[in-house]
Amino acid sequence: MRRLLLGLALISILISCQPANNQIITVNGPIKASELGVCLEHEHFLVDFYRKEDKQPDTYNTEDAIKIILPELEKLKAYGVKSLAECTPAYLGRNVRLLQELSKKSGIQILTNTGFYGARNNFFIPKEILLMTADSIASIWIDEFNNGIDGTDVKPGFIKIGVNRKPLSEFHSCLTRAAAIAHKATGVTIMSHSGPAIAAMQQLDILKEEGVSPEAFIWTHASDDKDQDLLIKAAKLGCWISLDKYGWDEKWIEGYPELLLKFKNEKLLDKVLISQDAGFVDPGNPEVEFKPYTPLFENLIPALKAKGFTDADIRQLLVENPAKAFTIRKRLL
Repeated sequence: MRRLLLGLALISILISCQPANNQIITVNGPIKASELGVCLEHEHFLVDFYRKEDKQPDTYNTEDAIKIILPELEKLKAYGVKSLAECTPAYLGRNVRLLQELSKKSGIQILTNTGFYGARNNFFIPKEILLMTADSIASIWIDEFNNGIDGTDVKPGFIKIGVNRKPLSEFHSCLTRAAAIAHKATGVTIMSHSGPAIAAMQQLDILKEEGVSPEAFIWTHASDDKDQDLLIKAAKLGCWISLDKYGWDEKWIEGYPELLLKFKNEKLLDKVLISQDAGFVDPGNPEVEFKPYTPLFENLIPALKAKGFTDADIRQLLVENPAKAFTIRKRLL
């Protein structure tokens, strides 16, 4: 009987250490998926494109960053935004203490990530990590999920990786496999900066080899591939299609409504995420202009409504889909 009681106690402890069903993890702890509300699924705050190996985010003047970013977050309240996924990974400017401060001051729920950004030919990944196996890399991300990031109690709400805009290199295949391993251990969704379909489809193949469903994968910057049929194909497989560059150029300001209408007509609107990939306070280049977070509400939503999108369609894109995508859940084949 004593062994049985000890066993039940151990099971209770293990269960208590795991996120409950239908939870999403923010920088201030877990919330119910129903509490996410209107969510921008792919934005940035501070991004350091001029990284040096000995330079860490906490050496920047975070107060200066807050002065720039906070007013932009405040503007979102007029549009009912409750949450935002900040997609800057480690070694590119991720600073979870800054995110906590901005969440506290703005009242907006912020999700952060674990992962590594291999795009731009691995410039933002330390050399020792390039030599690691997929299991070793995954163990770093699993540790951040279990124990917190950079000595804090902040845990990641998703995995963020980045690959080059071409067929996967050996290391980028390794990154993808590491993400699959970490997902199987944690249930955290994988968001991959992929661009064209060639890399995204190869990543889906690797996930399949690892027994992970396409539903665990967000194809970031999917609109970079102009073959819309490939986007539809990936959505039918179950992959999340992230159209997250709204406002980047004039052609796509006009093209986004048409593309979203195609998904609506194909009855695949429930597999689409929309955002702007905006922000970018750059400590290495203070002349870089901050991209605002509001064009989606100012321009895209009215354009969609002009094409017959209903309030329920808009809610699907901005509330229901992000809640499903970021819910902590193992999605296995």
